[in-house]
Amino acid sequence: MIVELDDTSPVPPYEQIRAQVAAMIGSGALPPGTRLPPIRQLAGDLGLAVNTVARAYRELETGGLVASRVRTGTVVAPRSPGAPDARTAADTRRLLTEAARAFATTTRRLGIADDEALAAVTAELAGEPQG
Repeated sequence: MIVELDDTSPVPPYEQIRAQVAAMIGSGALPPGTRLPPIRQLAGDLGLAVNTVARAYRELETGGLVASRVRTGTVVAPRSPGAPDARTAADTRRLLTEAARAFATTTRRLGIADDEALAAVTAELAGEPQG
């Protein structure tokens, strides 16, 4: 499981973790029964406080996406019909917005005109090679 944090994002780290894990669950990249890394391990890997990762896991559990048990750790919960798809769609939109914001910030830092940035995105989405 790969989780990446954006230090420049206004979104708190726990929410970035929650949204990314929820998106992986929704896409099937983390199928039901998959064990998530222990809280302490993920916190160490990301350089975060244990409580930050614990909050992300709690929110995932509250949302019904994972289940935490003593001795077995945190695992992806079985999918319940209907509800996970709605959460996943919202998480996907949130991730898209964050990616678009990061892209816009990067293009502005590089001094790239909006029309050139949009052309680059359009070409990537169409699978056209860039020169």
